[in-house]
Amino acid sequence: MNLLIAMMLSLGCFFLLVSLFPVAKIISHPGAKGVENYWRLLIVLIFLFLCGYLAYTSFFWWSYSRLIDLIVPTIFFFGAVFVLLVTSLALKTAQELQHTFQLEHASITDSLLGIYNRSYLDRRLLEEFSSARRYGHELSVLMIDIDHFKAVNDNWGHQVGDQVLQNVTRMIKSRLRETDILCRYGGEEFFLILPHTSGSAAMVKAEQIRSEIEGGKDYPQALTVSIGVAAVTSQISSAEDLAWQADMALYRAKQAGRNRTEFFSQEKCRQLKS
Repeated sequence: MNLLIAMMLSLGCFFLLVSLFPVAKIISHPGAKGVENYWRLLIVLIFLFLCGYLAYTSFFWWSYSRLIDLIVPTIFFFGAVFVLLVTSLALKTAQELQHTFQLEHASITDSLLGIYNRSYLDRRLLEEFSSARRYGHELSVLMIDIDHFKAVNDNWGHQVGDQVLQNVTRMIKSRLRETDILCRYGGEEFFLILPHTSGSAAMVKAEQIRSEIEGGKDYPQALTVSIGVAAVTSQISSAEDLAWQADMALYRAKQAGRNRTEFFSQEKCRQLKS
């Protein structure tokens, strides 16, 4: 029996030591931000448990003679097993959650530009439009298109074209608030959702973006953008209508000579159709 108890206590100490490794990995895991101190406290408790194991062992080593003497070592042993299982499962859960987050993030992010993609745009625009209609707050959108972008690819190659897209993305983001939502609409087109923003404020924002890109130096050739702006009104019945209005305003900006910003209006739209 003495040998059995000695093995249980030794294994218990070993399991407690092993449990420190998953705890250390959890503390360094990105998902543990904000709760690191709790895990550090667990490390302290594990060391206290180890001290208890050693103290118990030193006092009662090889002096067990009755069956009842198995109770405390058994509790110590399964307590160590429990700590090891909990820490290992916590680490596994954190890793699985991180993997799930990465997959979800990849599914809604444009791999080249690091901004949201069209799939996320469709979902988020509907959410923001519904919120604006329900609570009566303002909402504006911008559709941005790089002028003559095909010439960049034709003259300098697609790798340079990708760098231009990245530079344009960086310049647009430099003018955004934390609440603004920038998405890649497709190709060289961007879509910007501006919650709690009036049409006039959106026009100011659009002009800032247009001027920022026009004055950029990190291009192989002169580069400009055309921007269409639309805002939620009582006449707009859906998020699709809002996106369509921004698209029509962008079309008018291109028809008017590019490198300009246009706000959607029914009158101008009728002029385009005529």
